[in-house]
Amino acid sequence: MSTVKKEKVKSLKEIKKELVECREEAGGYLMGWQREKADFVNYKKQREQELEEFRKFAGEEIILDLLPVVDNFNLATKHLPEELENSEWAKGIYHIKSQLENFLREVGVEEMKSVGEKFNPEYHEVIGKEKSDEPEDIIVEEIRKGYLMKGKVIRPARVVVSGE
Repeated sequence: MSTVKKEKVKSLKEIKKELVECREEAGGYLMGWQREKADFVNYKKQREQELEEFRKFAGEEIILDLLPVVDNFNLATKHLPEELENSEWAKGIYHIKSQLENFLREVGVEEMKSVGEKFNPEYHEVIGKEKSDEPEDIIVEEIRKGYLMKGKVIRPARVVVSGE
């Protein structure tokens, strides 16, 4: 073979080798890019879920600050003297209480039922025990109402349970 032919064959072999190397390198870059793209898509989904969760409970602190006001309205209406029950003042108090309760319902806040239920540490905070005919750990008295917001406990109920 002539030296020119040898050089052409040699350079053709080198070119083929370089082509294979370039294809391998390009494949590696493609796989890396695809992994990064998938990671980014997963990141975006995770951020959207976090933002949705944030939006869902964004007003939780305001609601927690408002619950003592609701408690006080409940106490005021519970201890309203009979002679004032039909007064315009009492009607106004009941109306404001009703507005607060409606607002809480609209934002996904609901009272938890406690009395007669079995104690559950996820929903209740025991502040005392009382002898009762009820089986052990049944709630016999609710000291402070508990509330859920969109299914999440935002304030556990303070309760007294049956027991020794």
